[in-house]
Amino acid sequence: MLNITVSQNDDTNLSFSAFEQYQLPAPPNGADAEINNDLILKFEDEEEAIIYAAQLENLSNELDDKNTPQYVAISNIIMAIRNDEFVQSYTR
Repeated sequence: MLNITVSQNDDTNLSFSAFEQYQLPAPPNGADAEINNDLILKFEDEEEAIIYAAQLENLSNELDDKNTPQYVAISNIIMAIRNDEFVQSYTR
């Protein structure tokens, strides 16, 4: 099981509540919230996380307005997945 946390910080204003509000597709194993409302994405393995990121990228390409909060949220999730140390090791 691989859990990737998308933390709220200066670069990322994405919380679990916002994830639900934007009605973004959840990963196959779901998503959860930490006590501070950070978003936790759950995957079976690194390959599943990479596939999910690709699906989100396709979804973001379909959005006409690249300045919407939904587009920014999708981008933040994709970056969190790509920056995960286990995903990076898997893709090397």
